[in-house]
Amino acid sequence: MSELFDAVDALVASRSPLPPPVERRRLRQAHALTLDEVAAALGVRRATVGGWESGKAEPRPPEREAYARLLKQLATLYPAPERRGAPQEDTSTATPAAPAGPRGGAAEATATAEAEEPPAAPPAPARHAAATQRPVPRAELAPQSSRRPAARKAAPANTPAPGGAYAHGPLLVLDADVERNVAGYGVGGLILDVPAKSLPALVEWTLTEARLGSEKLHGSGKDGDPLLVLTEAACERYGLPAALSEAERLAGRLPEGHKVVKQLERAGWQLTKRGLGPWARIYRPAQGSRRQCVQLCIPSWRALDGRAWGHAAQLQPAELARVLGVFAQRVMTPVGSTAVTGLHLMTALNPPTRASEPDENGKRHREHRPSSLGTEPMDPAPCEATDGHPVLAHLPRFHVRGPDERLFEEAYDWARDLTDAECMQRYLVGLDVNLAFGAAANGAVVGLASPPVHVNRPVFDPSMPGSWLVDLSHVDLSRVKIGRQWRDLDGDLLPSPFTPTGQRPTGPAWYATPTVAYAVELGYDVAPVEAWVRRESGRFLDGWYKRLRDAYVATMADLGVTEKLSPHQFLQAMDGYKSRDPELGIVVDAIKMTVKGGIGKLQEKARGGGWKPGQAWPALARPTWRPDIRATVISRARVNMHRKMLNLAAATGRYPVAVLSDCAVYAADGPSPLDVLPYGADGKTVPGSFRLGVSPGMVKHEGTQSVLWGANVLEQLGADGHVANLARYIKTGEVTAKDTGE
Repeated sequence: MSELFDAVDALVASRSPLPPPVERRRLRQAHALTLDEVAAALGVRRATVGGWESGKAEPRPPEREAYARLLKQLATLYPAPERRGAPQEDTSTATPAAPAGPRGGAAEATATAEAEEPPAAPPAPARHAAATQRPVPRAELAPQSSRRPAARKAAPANTPAPGGAYAHGPLLVLDADVERNVAGYGVGGLILDVPAKSLPALVEWTLTEARLGSEKLHGSGKDGDPLLVLTEAACERYGLPAALSEAERLAGRLPEGHKVVKQLERAGWQLTKRGLGPWARIYRPAQGSRRQCVQLCIPSWRALDGRAWGHAAQLQPAELARVLGVFAQRVMTPVGSTAVTGLHLMTALNPPTRASEPDENGKRHREHRPSSLGTEPMDPAPCEATDGHPVLAHLPRFHVRGPDERLFEEAYDWARDLTDAECMQRYLVGLDVNLAFGAAANGAVVGLASPPVHVNRPVFDPSMPGSWLVDLSHVDLSRVKIGRQWRDLDGDLLPSPFTPTGQRPTGPAWYATPTVAYAVELGYDVAPVEAWVRRESGRFLDGWYKRLRDAYVATMADLGVTEKLSPHQFLQAMDGYKSRDPELGIVVDAIKMTVKGGIGKLQEKARGGGWKPGQAWPALARPTWRPDIRATVISRARVNMHRKMLNLAAATGRYPVAVLSDCAVYAADGPSPLDVLPYGADGKTVPGSFRLGVSPGMVKHEGTQSVLWGANVLEQLGADGHVANLARYIKTGEVTAKDTGE
């Protein structure tokens, strides 16, 4: 009889009732459980639980009974909230009426808008408690009777209530269930039912009903356009492929004849020149001050580069909304890659125009805004131009410019062999400067909207941004001035501060102002032969730096790494900090890549087929194509690095064995940065040298390897007099390829 009872129990368990897939996901996320945690408890794979929540598969015994028990207990703790909202009819073949969107500027450069009176600068965005909370998902979708977007669902405790024109935040991540119902996941746990059944209808709904967008970052700027992030399921729901074909990927867009592109055209919507690709902008020309633009981001089309966003593209919708939402609230709504976003942030914080005073008719007009880069592109000085630039079209085709023809300010890539004394030590310790290029941008005086002026035999002025042809080969690092005192050092163990390779210059070369100013700081006279100077100047990047600095420090604080920690506390807090909240770890990496990429975009090179040297390429049409500003920032970063190394050498006799961009490697008797940096009992170290901490310009531990490891790498990769850069491998110790210096 017991066998019969067991058979009956097994039969009942095989049919244990389960809620619908979308409710399964809601219950898991409501209890802040990850897919990995549920999978581990049930003894299955993460993908298996994901399939149960998407409706692509159903659990079988014996896991089904345990899974049903879990969901039943969670349903008791988190009852499904009431739902509001309604489905919307498909409008893909109808032309929508012009939306009365939120206030803002033109969506595209081709759209024009009458200048508005600049309001008072808005306060800095408040930090959202949602950054440290798990999102709360919505209830199961069901037929509804109202066209309004669904009401805000329960959000994490202490989440600030949004308001104003953008009550639902800057973005939504859209996902569709097996019944083709679409949900929009926003910041702070917000979830909306999305009634649109076609892409044109979705754009219309976003601008008229969704209440998405972001406030302008400057009184003379523009409000941020709403961002919609489409999962694979949402792509399929709106007629888009889940992935691009090889031809479409190479083109970076769908073909113009694609049915969805045709739908948009019939509905009166336009696409920018980059078309319907991984990052798309769908707009209508602005009418007055009404913005009519929606951005699309499609992760499955490789919109989120893994080098910047890690595994963000593989996150669940609510988790991805949290990652992008925190970034949007602390930096800005992404408008493309982190590099594109970093460049756009410069203009958002320092707009090129402002509203004029009223004319005789009481109207205001757009006028140039002082301290900005203006609205027109500017040719660089010939020495600042990259190879192939139109200002160099007169040069022979295969001409190679030397140091006296070309400004070459780049980050360090320098290394040397270990000394006998260093070989006797046990460890190699890497120190990495936080946001090195951001710290270098802070306080940088750069040229603004006026073109450079050529001067012969100028007197060097350290306050004048520009490029200077000067001979710095006489600067001897064996005897330099530090502060007001001359110090004797072992100059052969230090890289030159004037070249990226660290080699001492051999004659006249072009340098940015900070590089020449550092030669003067070291106690040497300079006599420039000629210069290109910019007499209209300012600290254009200060606001940009502050925005990114605050975003970085706030996110690190959420990960448990705060300012004003002692050196020991800081190293302890940094140990495994990303594992405390992997989603915020993604945000930190994206902020760092926004800094680097934004500076890099100031000198975007020609790319793509069909371009020939001497021809203009699209980036040159931007006022923000400014290689001189990039050179200034990189020059300051390299000088800052050298100054720290110089001060440490003067105080302790320690010299770097390798430097790569913002990482320096030292030999030490112990494995910790504290075995390199001489901290006293009062928590202070050598003034002007490396300091441990989270703030930009301070350093963290990059990695430690043994001296034996370093000697083996140098022997393995050394050839033709080339010394491998140990800073390239110090983090993990893994040597994946021959060191070519790239």
